[in-house]
Amino acid sequence: MTPFPNILAAKALKPKALLAAAAMIALPSVAAAHTPLCACYDNGDGTVLCEGGFSDGSSATGVAMRVTGADGAVVTEGAMGASSEFTFDKPEGDYTVLFDAGEGHKIEIPAEEIY
Repeated sequence: MTPFPNILAAKALKPKALLAAAAMIALPSVAAAHTPLCACYDNGDGTVLCEGGFSDGSSATGVAMRVTGADGAVVTEGAMGASSEFTFDKPEGDYTVLFDAGEGHKIEIPAEEIY
């Protein structure tokens, strides 16, 4: 009988424990690795430019974009282009821009935050 019988059991569990610890450390970074990013700018010529992407460097090409008026009615809609950009004619009055890459990946930008 060895003086420390649990040492063998501890050594056998070590690789599994290391994998579990690595997974717990990696999971938060994986969850945050795909955070949506979108910013819109008033071009000063009657148009607004929105640029989008994801925190892991992924392109936003094809992400749905929707501009709604103060009453919630859709003013214009489309998708981010090949350069992850979306340009639209600036509506009169109050409006909101929606970057919609799916559940958990949506960003709303009100007109007062667009300069």
